[in-house]
Amino acid sequence: MYRQIYEEVSKKWDKVAKPIDGLGKFEKIICKIGAIKGSSDFSLDRKAAVIFCGDNGIVKEGVAQTDSSVTALVCSNIHKGTATSSVMARCAGADCIAVDVGVRDHTKADIVFRQPSETKSFLYDRAMTLQQAKDCVRAGEQVVKKLAESYDILAIGEMGIGNTTTAAACAAAVLDRRASDVTGRGSGLSDEKYIKKIRIIDEALLRHKPDKNIYDILSCTGGYEIGAMAGAFIGAKKYGIPVIADGAVSLSALLLAQLEHCDIADYVIGSHRGREPLCALALERLGLEAVIDGNMALGEGTGAIMLFPLLDMAMAVYNNKTFEELGMESYKR
Repeated sequence: MYRQIYEEVSKKWDKVAKPIDGLGKFEKIICKIGAIKGSSDFSLDRKAAVIFCGDNGIVKEGVAQTDSSVTALVCSNIHKGTATSSVMARCAGADCIAVDVGVRDHTKADIVFRQPSETKSFLYDRAMTLQQAKDCVRAGEQVVKKLAESYDILAIGEMGIGNTTTAAACAAAVLDRRASDVTGRGSGLSDEKYIKKIRIIDEALLRHKPDKNIYDILSCTGGYEIGAMAGAFIGAKKYGIPVIADGAVSLSALLLAQLEHCDIADYVIGSHRGREPLCALALERLGLEAVIDGNMALGEGTGAIMLFPLLDMAMAVYNNKTFEELGMESYKR
């Protein structure tokens, strides 16, 4: 069915009054979205950005500019509509939904699947138990199941101080890479802290030696928000709703989801090629193309949100007049 609908959408594109393949990657994205939704006649009017929030114990090792209290503040701001992601979502005509999956401090959120506390520092301990890893993935699936009833498309993002370290550790484990291959400076680390960040990831992976499966990697070096995003991607496939991946942390979650579902990238749209080194490596492994190349490293799903207006414009063309309706001779493939 997926391939059949993809071809139906592709043929409809060829009838629209424009040059063949004139919208390039956007035509393929719309084909993919139609295939995910199981129809060549669909809408993307109801949009939401889903921001999974959680705290990472690795912050205790000095791998971030700020402390974990900022996670709770930003989560509350998303809920109130004052965060960066909230502002951008409003511009795109989308709702912005904060999901608390393990914020350390008291916060306000739209959906709550709380873990008892932040993860542990994975330099010395497993970040979480295997059961907690499973619970996080399940939570992400349940969030998507619930939202699929109300929305046509979702952007998947996160908030969690220190989670570029967590994401790099997960990506290194999946991709069999050294920390230096996948690790960036996050929100802006000094040379000293950046070198420390790389050392911590290498030491942790050497200590834990996680098996290459979603739950063991999550348990050893993951974050609650990464596990929930992995579950959200799995839920997208299960419940037939297109989702847009954001940058480094979102892509690390998608890499984990791919360990469980090898075809998961067929149900996910790439958005931007972020500044963190793992972005390019993850996109290549996943076989996804990033439409936006803006050297961004903001998080909160903002890169994915930026894709919404571009998709709206592509959909407007997709639903425009055909050559036949305009009495014009069509282009031939």
